[in-house]
Formats: sequence, structure tokens, C-alpha cells
Amino acid sequence: MVDKIPLKNILFLDVETVPMVADFSDLPENLHEHWRKKAARISGDTESIPEELFFERAGIYSEFGKIVCISAGFFHGEENQLQFRCKAFYSHDESALLNEFADLLRNNYSMHHHYLCGHNAREFDIPYIARRMVINGIRLPDILNIPGKKPWEVTILDTMDLWKFGDYKNYTSLALLAAVFNIPTPKDDIQGGDVARVYWHENDLERIAVYCNKDVITTARLFLKYTFREDLKDEQIETVI
Repeated sequence: MVDKIPLKNILFLDVETVPMVADFSDLPENLHEHWRKKAARISGDTESIPEELFFERAGIYSEFGKIVCISAGFFHGEENQLQFRCKAFYSHDESALLNEFADLLRNNYSMHHHYLCGHNAREFDIPYIARRMVINGIRLPDILNIPGKKPWEVTILDTMDLWKFGDYKNYTSLALLAAVFNIPTPKDDIQGGDVARVYWHENDLERIAVYCNKDVITTARLFLKYTFREDLKDEQIETVI
């Protein structure tokens, strides 16, 4: 069925997140105990856990992290000469970034006609974006306002779910699938585990934006493989940061 979805109706996306502060000591006091409990669950040690341990992982959790970049890509042009445009929304000001992205969705993507597509997007990207919008007091665009919707009303495509073919145990990374399908890797500079360091210690947000765009392009290329369409050539791609 996914091969019947017009490519122009899909917004491909990826999100990059970091801990909301550089170090545990900078975390708001009211969150300290909550992070200690979270770190204990991560480690399996409920008694003697250094409070700063595992804090580099805080960006994975929307309650302790923040979004620093969302990249969005879409196909445009004539059906037999499609082009792909990928733009990174990035900022130290999470609220400004999310408002800009929300405006894009409200103005161009409705749940009735469009789809959002990402790798592990159902489990991570979409819930994280929605939760951080709510935390920042931003009303959810219709396409993200999933609670209460029937399963067939939710227009989210997930390239990891599509690869599972019903196997709920399986996790397959975007980098591995890129290698399997002979797609250029998005991990040729940094990887997901490097993002917090590049942000907080190297202060290189633009480098993160470039990496995030690469993930979106790879996701789009993977979707083309899944749906037996022609490959996306480099000269068909425009990136904006």
C-alpha cells in the first residue's frame, strides 16, 4: 500500500536532541531526584548511583532533554523529474525552533492528505516533538495531534516499522539499512551519540544540522527502495541550513 502514496504527500523528518543542560549540576533542582530515579532504572542499580551518571543520555528523554534541530525534506517538481529539498530548523531557542516547524505543518501538511515519515519516528521523533511542543505551550498541528485518533487516521510512516514486517522484536538502525541497500551513510561525520558533545562542548550547532539533513535524505532514499522507485541522485537534492 505504501507504494501507492504520492511522494509529494510525504514530509520526511529527523530530530536531534540533547540534555536540556550541559551537566547534571545545572539541572533544575526539582528534576534532580527524578533524574536519579531514571538513572537508577537505566543502570539497574537502585542504591549507589552517582547522580551525574548516565546524564549524557538525558537527551533521549523528552522530560530531561530538548530539541536543537528538526530537519524536514520533501519531493517537488514534475513526477518524472522529482527534486528533493531538505531544510534544517535549528536553534538554541527550542521554543522558536518548534514554533517555526509547527507553522510549516499547519500551513502545508494536514492529517487528511499528508504523511510524516522518519526512521523510528513512531517511537521517538514524533512523540518527542509533540511532548516538547506541549511543554513549550505550543498548540499541536493537526497532523501531530494523535491522541484519540483511530489507527487508520494516523498518517505516520516509519521506515523501521516498515522493515519489521510484523517482527516486534527487531530494531534495525538507519545506518545498517543504508549499508544493506548500498545508500550513502549519514554517519560519515558524527553519529547520534556524538550530538550532545558537539552541541554542549564544541558549540557546533550547524554541524548537527548538516548531520540531521543527511539522516532525512537517507530516510527518503530508503523509502524509495522500499517502494521500488528510482534512486534519488545527488544532483536531485537541495539542502538548506
